[in-house]
Order: sequence, then structure tokens, then C-alpha cells
Amino acid sequence: MQLSRTADAVSSVTDRLTTISPQPPVWVVLATAAVAAVVVLYRPVWRVLRTCVTIAHEIGHAVVAICTGRTLSGIRLHSDTSGVTVSRGKPRGFGMVLTTLAGYPAPSAVGLGFAILLGTGRQTLMLWILIAALVVLIVVIRNLFGFLAVICAGGAAFAVSWYGTAVWQGVFGYVVTWFLLFGGVRAVIELWQVSVRGDGSDADQLAWLTRIPARLWVLVFGLLTLAALAVGAGELLGIQLGGTAA
Repeated sequence: MQLSRTADAVSSVTDRLTTISPQPPVWVVLATAAVAAVVVLYRPVWRVLRTCVTIAHEIGHAVVAICTGRTLSGIRLHSDTSGVTVSRGKPRGFGMVLTTLAGYPAPSAVGLGFAILLGTGRQTLMLWILIAALVVLIVVIRNLFGFLAVICAGGAAFAVSWYGTAVWQGVFGYVVTWFLLFGGVRAVIELWQVSVRGDGSDADQLAWLTRIPARLWVLVFGLLTLAALAVGAGELLGIQLGGTAA
């Protein structure tokens, strides 16, 4: 009996993850893009929700650190929307360069990945990948604010994925995806505005590691995030428009 219940539960979860959802109308996709753009551009709201971009930023550092053989010590998120990922390994070298480089493009890269999933109708899978990433992140968070921020983000995503209708799951997924794509670009713009200060930003660290000026690294970040935005928008809108035309 217990095995049967477990099998039924696993089957239920599998069915949810493999469900292909119908594509929303074009106006819904455009409306979610508009909402996300307002959130990113309106400073009072951006100051609060920018922490979500920081979470993706630090995940980028952490994933690449592990992939390049470094030992992840922990992640801290601060109330001023900054964050820091600490890893152990060689202080210089290609692995350290890649780890440092990964932060600013990470929100846009995550947004692009989500856009591809949404473009193929896998909105539930997209939400559960988001939840899984946040659950894993809790293990390596090393301060109270960071723990609470991740819990809030994960709780919101879980509530929508488990209790929300397909429509609300789609709206939430599209808003989150557009927010990451737009937010990744805004974060780089903010970095450009302060990169001349030499305040220890990722661009400054890369300049120290490679002897390439920090401003050039900010331009690299900008090109990567803009490319992700363009491709992600194509995934979210191009398929929709193509389906409408057909």
C-alpha cells in the first residue's frame, strides 16, 4: 500500500513536470513584458526586487566555481541587494577568471533558459527548476537575510506552481523570465555607472586578474546580457507570432 502511494505521488509529480501547456496569446506575453519592464525601471520597486537578480548573479558564481574545480564555501546576500560568493582555490588562473566572469551574465542566462522552456510550453518544469535551484541555494547561504530572501522567493514560486492555475503559472513564469532578462541588463548599466570607482566589483577583479581594463569587462557583460535579451525575446515572442500567423 505504501509503495503504491509513493508510486502515485511520483507519477503525479512526473505528470506535472512533463505537461506541455498551451501557449498564451501574444498580448499576454507583451503584457508580462510590460509589467517586468516597469518593475525594473521603477526605482522603488527595483530596489526591493533587485535581490532576485543578485540571487541569480551569485548562483552563476557558485556554479562556475564548482565546475572549474573550486570549493564553494558559501553565499551571502545583503539587504542593500549586494552579495558575495566565497570559494577556495587558486587566487589566479583561468578558473578564477571564469568564476568572476559568470556573475553579471548569470541572470540573463537563467532568463534565456527559462525563455526556451516557456517557448516550448514547459512552464511547470521551468517553475520547478527555479524552486529546485532555490532549495539547493538554501544549503550554502551563510546569513539570515539571504536565508529569508531565498525562502520568500522559493515560497512564492512553489505556491504558484502547486496551487496556481495554468494561466497564473504562465503569467508568473513569463514575468519572472522577462524580469531576469531586463534586470540583467539594468544591473550591467548600474555597474557601468560605478565601475570607475575601483570598488572591488567583478569588473575590477577581472581587471586585476587579466590586466584588461574594467570598463572593457563591463562592455563584455553588456554584450552578453543584450544578446540574451534579444534571443530570449525571440523565444518568447517569435514562436508566439509564428503560431498566430499559422
